[in-house]
Amino acid sequence: MRTGSLRRRPPRGRSRRSRSPRVGSALAIGLLAAALVAGCAPEPAPSGTSDPDPTPSQAATSTPTPTPTPTRNAADELGAAVCVGQLFMVGTEVDALTPEAVAAVRDRGVGGLFLHGRSTAGVAATAALVEQVRTLVPAASPRLWVATDQEGGEVQVLRGPGFDDIPFAIRQADLGPEALRSAAATWGGQLAAAGIDVDLAPVADIVTSADVRFDNAPIGALGRQYGYDEATVAADAGAFAAGMRDAGVIPTFKHFPGLGRVQANTDYSADVVDTTVGPDSPDVDVYRTLTASGPALVMVGTAHYANIDPDNPAAFSPAVLDLLRERVGFDGVVITDDLSAAAAAEVLSPGDRAVSAIAAGADIVLASADPTVLPAMHDAVAGRVQSDAAFAQRVLGSCERVLEAKEAGVRG
Repeated sequence: MRTGSLRRRPPRGRSRRSRSPRVGSALAIGLLAAALVAGCAPEPAPSGTSDPDPTPSQAATSTPTPTPTPTRNAADELGAAVCVGQLFMVGTEVDALTPEAVAAVRDRGVGGLFLHGRSTAGVAATAALVEQVRTLVPAASPRLWVATDQEGGEVQVLRGPGFDDIPFAIRQADLGPEALRSAAATWGGQLAAAGIDVDLAPVADIVTSADVRFDNAPIGALGRQYGYDEATVAADAGAFAAGMRDAGVIPTFKHFPGLGRVQANTDYSADVVDTTVGPDSPDVDVYRTLTASGPALVMVGTAHYANIDPDNPAAFSPAVLDLLRERVGFDGVVITDDLSAAAAAEVLSPGDRAVSAIAAGADIVLASADPTVLPAMHDAVAGRVQSDAAFAQRVLGSCERVLEAKEAGVRG
């Protein structure tokens, strides 16, 4: 989970533009559709009269609505760029905008920015950096989502003046759901004041038991779990998420379909295999409760699941994504765990990672740890859109889902 930069190193609103995200959605979808179906004009609009059988005088005075002129070549590339760009979230160092992030947002219309590393600069400094990057967003683009990892404990990117030190998740659970929701609303308010739209938290992984928690390197050993059973995790991760929503910040449940039963960390090991979790496991079912509670993203991990799809890491697995959509019933935005530098993702080239994740059903590809791979990822997806009509439709669907989520925010 490089989103949290576990190595100890610096490791709501609407857009400021006049165009709302919803208008951006319509533009993006319309323009990319025009690129895919050249020469297809829209159906004529109905006439201006509402009377199904107008009298002669009515017929003489009513004026038909003109047929819209179809969008043509000059805007087609802009439409494709907007849609493809919305399917990426790129990382930048938390205390300074990296050149790669600037280029991704300004030149490629990438729709998400992840603040990566560790900062003690505080709320005001973070807000200034976020405002700086928002000025780079092209005028016709939807709102830029700014995200970070603010779980607590080892995984807290933002600290300093205005930010509380957030406890480990396992200690947050000691508060009980009501008090935890109140505390999370405070933490979320601090994020909102810093300009953050999305928190890539809370963890929804179910660790087997307290006795073996330290054998679970990515979650239990770091105290990132809320508990050891479905009901506890649903209550406490749900309370954290509700508090974030109360503050106007969108939460993210992770790491579907669960990292609580593995030993190795997918950031550093290429062969992390879960031999326990299956379609009927509580690790999967907990997401049904959590995602029904309000607006949220779901992050899909990069481990292999022998009982679901032994051949593909979860983020590249149609079986895993279908499980989330069909069994869990989640119809919101799915974001991948980091695909830029995680060892478990490096089985494919950067471009193939992005294409495979989107083809499998993910909506946003996270390139947080190594933003230098973003151009190859973006180019690969844009190229596939031009050569594969079915993939292009997948991109359109994900783009629409992202834009709708941006417009809705935490209102649902």
